[in-house]
Amino acid sequence: MKTPRFRSEIVRDGTIRSTSRSFLYALGLDDDDIAAPHVAVIHTGGDMSPCNTTLRDQAQHAKTGVFAAGGTPHECPVVSVSDGLSVAHSGMRFSLISRELIADSVEATVRGHQWDGILGIGGCDKNMPGLMMGMVRCNVPSLFLYGGSSLPGQIDGKDVNIVDTYETIGQVLAGEATEEELDRMTRSCLPTAGACAGQFTANTMGMVSEILGLALLGSSMVPAVYAARAPLARRAGKVLMAAVQGDAPLPRDLVTRQSLENACAVVAATGGSTNAALHIPAIAHEAGIAFHLDDVAEVFSRTPLIADLKPGGRFLARDVFYAGGAPVIFKALLDGGYLHGDCLSITGRTMAEELAETPSPDGEVVRPTSAAIAPTGGVVVLKGNLAPDGALLKVAGLKKLTHQGPARVFECEEDCLAAIRTMDYDEGDVIVIRNEGPRGGPGMREMLGITALIYGQGRGEKVALITDGRFSGATRGMCIGYICPEAAADGPIGLLQEGDIVRIDATAGICTMEMDVDEGTLTRRRETRTPREGMARGGLLEKYAATVGSADKGAVTHSGGVIWEKDPTS
Repeated sequence: MKTPRFRSEIVRDGTIRSTSRSFLYALGLDDDDIAAPHVAVIHTGGDMSPCNTTLRDQAQHAKTGVFAAGGTPHECPVVSVSDGLSVAHSGMRFSLISRELIADSVEATVRGHQWDGILGIGGCDKNMPGLMMGMVRCNVPSLFLYGGSSLPGQIDGKDVNIVDTYETIGQVLAGEATEEELDRMTRSCLPTAGACAGQFTANTMGMVSEILGLALLGSSMVPAVYAARAPLARRAGKVLMAAVQGDAPLPRDLVTRQSLENACAVVAATGGSTNAALHIPAIAHEAGIAFHLDDVAEVFSRTPLIADLKPGGRFLARDVFYAGGAPVIFKALLDGGYLHGDCLSITGRTMAEELAETPSPDGEVVRPTSAAIAPTGGVVVLKGNLAPDGALLKVAGLKKLTHQGPARVFECEEDCLAAIRTMDYDEGDVIVIRNEGPRGGPGMREMLGITALIYGQGRGEKVALITDGRFSGATRGMCIGYICPEAAADGPIGLLQEGDIVRIDATAGICTMEMDVDEGTLTRRRETRTPREGMARGGLLEKYAATVGSADKGAVTHSGGVIWEKDPTS
């Protein structure tokens, strides 16, 4: 048997595949279409959120580009869970899980149908890393396209976005704003389709897709509703076909230890989402690379903050687009010696070559590294007897980097939310939400609803909040999440008691989180602790809890570095 040039030949060629050709004819394909490479255009489009609603249209343009370049595109929609509609209730348990579902779906359709390439289009917090994880797992020619962010709304000449609505809720509860003001903000903050406008998880991972080489440089910051999206999607289809028909690097050629370090540098330099420290190790895991929170921390600690982006700064994705796009940030980091310029892009050129003609920073939205906003990145990793394996804090925009206070302990998000709504907590408290980790939740819910309420109540930097759950990329304040090990894995956060003193220090070179409890007391507490009764699970939550690993290693659900069977159909 001859070795096929394209994987899809095993589906379409030979007498035994006549019925498969019948299915392809029934799709409206002719003999030339069937003989061409077959490409999966995998997207998370749909009407479940504004993040997703433009993606199917962008997929149609991408299919046009694939077809124009000699390929046969197949639209393959996959599931997506909206963080915006699942926040602050039990539905958030399914957000992080959806990342694994999407990666698994990519593998299933690519291996099941023997597609020759993948063009993935995503536009929300978990579907973007999920698609990238699937690409790296399958390791066929692949290209990722972020669907773009929304435009901000305006009230009285000031840009507003979804986080302003969350915080206005807190102001209403604190008696600092009226229901009428909240209604105006609710109607104004999200005027177009697209993902959240700040440097939250979607825009952070859009930049990550570019610097990993999985996406076209300059693609991520084009707003979702701009007409430029259509030709961009068509060009993506053509570039992918060049990779399918040529000798372009595969995803595992692009995702290397050096490019992962580049991704972490971009997160730090932009004050990006803490969720990136969960997703980057998960993408590495798909390539068989052990790249964990300690590796992320090392890059964060040596990379300056140079982009003045919300939630800690002043500007939004639209402003980065007008300043020249994400490549302006990359070039500033490269010129400052903070990026590996020899990493490859999907075009086969190095990042240094791709960035050679990129303009200099504007000095306002993006600064050169010589005039950095802060000497180290906008996200830090803390360790100590409360988080032996690490925890994450976004420090971009924080005025105070230390905190000490008594623990106010809650066993789940709902218990804490009830107290926050009635302002049943004191300034100086360290609010603790546990049993919300990947296994303990299960699902590792994010706490944006709570953190935004606290900020809206005027106490955003007057208390600290720590959890083994997640935070949104939109979270700001002294909010520390992803504490490892989690309570369900016998982590020390499960041993905290009401009133224990917790000390947090996120100043440069320190980054610790300790509880003022001696080892002997902790040992006695561990011996006498009654295990928390698990929630009734069944279905997807049960399967996830049984397989998911620790957050410091990406909260992944399989052994990593998948190797496909070595036969002519692989």
